[in-house]
Amino acid sequence: MRVAWNQTYAHPLPDGHRFPMLKYELIPEQLLYEGTLSERDIFSPDPLEPEQILTTHTEHYWNKLQLQQLNRREERRTGFPQSQALVAREITIMGGTLACARHAIASRSVGLNVAGGTHHAYANHGEGFCLLNDLALTARILMDEGVVQKVLVVDLDVHQGNGTASICAEDSQIFTFSMHGAANYPMHKEESDLDVPLADGCTDKLYLDTL
Repeated sequence: MRVAWNQTYAHPLPDGHRFPMLKYELIPEQLLYEGTLSERDIFSPDPLEPEQILTTHTEHYWNKLQLQQLNRREERRTGFPQSQALVAREITIMGGTLACARHAIASRSVGLNVAGGTHHAYANHGEGFCLLNDLALTARILMDEGVVQKVLVVDLDVHQGNGTASICAEDSQIFTFSMHGAANYPMHKEESDLDVPLADGCTDKLYLDTL
């Protein structure tokens, strides 16, 4: 197993304070503590290049992110105050997922990005604490390179992977599967190739049997 983690994942806010997402630091610490991983399993990824980002996201949106030109409505939709540090964090997360996928394919093993799964980002806007879509980006880059021919996205977050579903809707090479809370965010759901909505109060047994 290889696990992507980078100090950038817990980026500083514009006022210099650390962004309060301690889970990105606590997860690798816990995995090391319990012996699931060793230090040699953890690596620091490189950020994606702009041309890689433009395989999936629109140039107009990418330019607005880089130049800090999101309007107030667009900024609120992401849930983040815009900053250069946030963009640096996001493109590093994107690089982490791509690197993990490359490792998993080459070693026939497992790759895990501690901060991956940014499934609410659309091609032309961000929302739900997601600016760029690492799942769609990784799938598109690997297919463009001829590394893979088809990709299955299995999204088991409680929220539907609406951004991923939207980006991949017309791409027959990517099959999107989302199992999520029917009444949970986002209120407007996109159409995945396969959606399995579950009611509030779903038990572990029902969840696992359904999966």
